[in-house]
Amino acid sequence: MTVPDSSASGPAGSASPAGAGGPVRLDGPWTHRDVAANGARFHIAEMGEGPLVLLLHGFPQFWWTWRHQLPALAEAGFRAVAMDLRGVGGSDRTPRGYDPANLALDVTGVIRSLGEPDAALVGHDLGGYLAWTAAVMRPKLVRRLAVSSMPHPRRWRSSMLSDFAQSRAGSYIWGFQRPWLPERQLLADDAALVGRLVQDWAGPRTPEFPDEETLAVYRRAMSIPSTAHCSIEPYRWMVRSMARPDGVQFNRRMKRPVRVPTLHLHGSLDPAVRTRSSAGSGEYVEAPYRWRLFDGVGHFPHEEDPIAFSTELINWLKDPEPDR
Repeated sequence: MTVPDSSASGPAGSASPAGAGGPVRLDGPWTHRDVAANGARFHIAEMGEGPLVLLLHGFPQFWWTWRHQLPALAEAGFRAVAMDLRGVGGSDRTPRGYDPANLALDVTGVIRSLGEPDAALVGHDLGGYLAWTAAVMRPKLVRRLAVSSMPHPRRWRSSMLSDFAQSRAGSYIWGFQRPWLPERQLLADDAALVGRLVQDWAGPRTPEFPDEETLAVYRRAMSIPSTAHCSIEPYRWMVRSMARPDGVQFNRRMKRPVRVPTLHLHGSLDPAVRTRSSAGSGEYVEAPYRWRLFDGVGHFPHEEDPIAFSTELINWLKDPEPDR
């Protein structure tokens, strides 16, 4: 793996070889290109042919968090695509549009731009929040739903407001509500805080994750201008909108049940999102729902135990009748 010193991007729809430039387009068996969707340009890494599986990263990461799953899914017969969310990695950094409804439209817009009728969505952390949202807002475009380390948005909201332990575990989100200071803290000392967060949220079972090289990749990506601000904006909306009409409307909208098969994955030692907060999200799913707990794993099951995660995901994607 190489991590070049500068960022690079091309016109929408253009393809570039892996490692063509910047801390975003990293070397690998995948292909990088940009696609246009929902009024913005999004960077994707893709490989394989078959039914589309769209991978959505969380905070404080970018598409590269799925580097293990891309080849595993491709080998299993899927078209695997990992996208950078709005404002992160190689995607556009727009001045607005970081509410979950619009970010979910980014996701479904990318599905359409890829020329696919639907996709299996796989989301981690914030990406999981958006995957839940997209499955409710655009159900015809979501074939299946797999969420890691994130409860259903209504469960997230109630846990943050009523569960002191979860509110304390998510204290970084409350801290994000301050203007400008969180961005400065994220970027200080070459984004050292990004490395500490990934280290602190990982479980003790896999001491090889994260290694220094991995942390350097995430720190470099966060150091791209405007990325820190754009990464924080969704969390600002999630908190500040709670008492506003747009937030109340979104929360009410999310009462609609998810009607596609759902796989819910969680690390038993996740310190950022407690197991108790995620458990129970199945009440919002009116379809086969499978809960899988990874013992001894923290907030990043797909990186801490990539073989077990990929095996669980692929077996479920290939199961024609995933039972409840």
